[in-house]
Amino acid sequence: MSAQKPSFPSPDHDHDRCSADAMAHAEQTCRSRVQNFTPIRRQVLQALLASHRPLGAYEIIDALARHAARPAPITVYRALDFLMENGLVHRIESRNAFLACAHDHAAGAMVAFLICEKCNSVGEVPASRVAQSLNEAARGIGFAPKLSVVEITGLCAHCQQAA
Repeated sequence: MSAQKPSFPSPDHDHDRCSADAMAHAEQTCRSRVQNFTPIRRQVLQALLASHRPLGAYEIIDALARHAARPAPITVYRALDFLMENGLVHRIESRNAFLACAHDHAAGAMVAFLICEKCNSVGEVPASRVAQSLNEAARGIGFAPKLSVVEITGLCAHCQQAA
């Protein structure tokens, strides 16, 4: 994994710059993979980039409907599938929600999601060694793992300091 940004951005960070950098990363990723970054894919990613919190598909639809015609759920789900396949969005399984990602993850790299119970922001940290150990333990008892997701809930440093 390349140099990773802090897991949780500071509450006073330049969010406009953060979002612009993430969008530039998405554009570059699509160009380098010769993928079509359609307007709906761009709009879905922009909706997710509005905060550092995961959004459900219908929350994304509601956000998009504020600025244009309400998109069909299948349209948003297809855009989310594309964004996930290209590493631009993660699915937060425990919340049935999606989170924009601007990190360059190495092929097959595993991350753990750190979910703040107070502000609902989500950070990520490398977790390939943990996932490898879990997958080896599963295979050791004859289980064939397909998907490993590590999600840890708690309080981010910003919320701990505010308390």
